[in-house]
Amino acid sequence: MDNNKPRTFRRMFVEKFLRDRLAIIGAVIVFTLFIVAIFAPVIAPRDPDQINTKNLLAPPSLAHFCGTDDLGRDVFSRMVYGARISLTVGFVAIGIATIIGLLIGATAGYFGGWIDDVLMRLVDLMLTIPTFFLILAVIAFLEPNIYNIMTVIGLTGWMSVARLVRAEFLGLKERDFVMAAKAIGVSDMVIILRHILPNAMAPVLVSATLGVAGAILTESALSFLGIGVQPPTPSWGNILTLGKDNIEFAWWLSAFPGMAILITVMGYNLLGEGIRDALDPRLS
Repeated sequence: MDNNKPRTFRRMFVEKFLRDRLAIIGAVIVFTLFIVAIFAPVIAPRDPDQINTKNLLAPPSLAHFCGTDDLGRDVFSRMVYGARISLTVGFVAIGIATIIGLLIGATAGYFGGWIDDVLMRLVDLMLTIPTFFLILAVIAFLEPNIYNIMTVIGLTGWMSVARLVRAEFLGLKERDFVMAAKAIGVSDMVIILRHILPNAMAPVLVSATLGVAGAILTESALSFLGIGVQPPTPSWGNILTLGKDNIEFAWWLSAFPGMAILITVMGYNLLGEGIRDALDPRLS
């Protein structure tokens, strides 16, 4: 009976995604990170800010799974709470970048002409500036906190989304359903939001998924350099900074947060690649 049912796009997407083992691994990693971030107070065995001067730089043990730092704080608990910071930065920053990219890409692709020329030259200008150094320059003039980090990463990461959306709009605006909507007098705003944009979201979804990994990596790098999330707020990046200062006799301060960043970025990349392949109609 099920074989006679028409294969909808959603069904084909799910079938292709579930056949991709690496994509499933990525999805499991991302889902696990969500669970850890949401239930951090339950999962963390100790208060991440609890100082214990009698147990400084203790190696991993049954009492402290990932050891302690130079103030005696439990590294595992701080990493669990650090997952919240990383995911928050990743999603908010990419949310900002995606919204800006959608606005600019949709406007350029739909209206074309001089509007397209001006907006694409703006994109080209932004792409000539090294993003990480631009972020460093901006953060140097701002207070280094999580809100500024999210905003700056979002404001400097929209260019790829804009180009993807523009390319989709250039093709979709010539389709018959758009021409029919224009013929009956549907406004440009309604055509963009209700007819073209939903059909252009597939590559944006892939880009956003991959972008979350990049935003998490950028936040960790900024925190590692001391201009990201500031202590005592736990972040994988600022735990790595402690590891750098104590690398000779406290290897766990570098190894565990480094592995967390590696696994997180790998998970989002695998998930993004899996979504891209599942959305590609050329792949059976």
